[in-house]
Amino acid sequence: MFKIRQHTIFPEEFPEAWASDWGEDEFGLWMAFTYKGVRQAFRWCEPEMFLMGSPENEPERNENELQHQVTLTKGFWIADTPVTQALWEVIMGGNPSRFKGEELPVENINLEDVQTFITKMNDLKAELKLCLPTEAQWEYACRAGSTTPFSWRDQINSTLVNFNGNLPYNNGSPSEFREQAVAVKELPCNDWGLYQMHGNVWEWCQDWFANYPAEPVIDPKGPESGDSRVLRGGSWNFRGRICRSASRFPYNPSLRHSTFGFRLARGQ
Repeated sequence: MFKIRQHTIFPEEFPEAWASDWGEDEFGLWMAFTYKGVRQAFRWCEPEMFLMGSPENEPERNENELQHQVTLTKGFWIADTPVTQALWEVIMGGNPSRFKGEELPVENINLEDVQTFITKMNDLKAELKLCLPTEAQWEYACRAGSTTPFSWRDQINSTLVNFNGNLPYNNGSPSEFREQAVAVKELPCNDWGLYQMHGNVWEWCQDWFANYPAEPVIDPKGPESGDSRVLRGGSWNFRGRICRSASRFPYNPSLRHSTFGFRLARGQ
């Protein structure tokens, strides 16, 4: 018998009319859409306060991770996996990825490519209200209630995360370095049913990159403009420290790389 995650705040409508299937399992509520035989599921994240960033005593942290209190006043839905090549192909008609495979994450994309994809999907079915997660939403979902460097507490290895296992975190034991992306559900999910928030491919977020405030914030969305967008999660060719929940990276939104992918969210 599964222990089902107990939500205390629920979405206004469940299921929504666009959903091809839906339900509740040990990780909570979920809904999915299916387009031309390709399915994408979303998980419900209820609103809550959490500590974003890393504490000063977290090993191998970066200076841009100032820990601060964030309150998310609205629940949101976030995809349980990065966008796959199969979904990208049925929407965009091509595949830019270096490592090919229908269930592998689409990669080698920049932010303009992502926004074009999202616009096309919303044109097909506006009630999906697809978007990228904010940086705060992304970290909240990645942590899945944890306050440790990873959602799996203090350490990772290559049975949990696709990263450069030759460069482990905080004196950990070396593990496998696969040297490429893997299927989006090949490795375990976190406690909220979300796969590969750590490693595999970096994920674009909505926000322009900026230093965190010291004071508590509500529903942060980053600055109105900037030079770099936020990437989160680390990837298959980066060391363990980069895959921490708090790790964040600024990058030129016009550039592409075989480590850059994305995960969908749903706006209000």
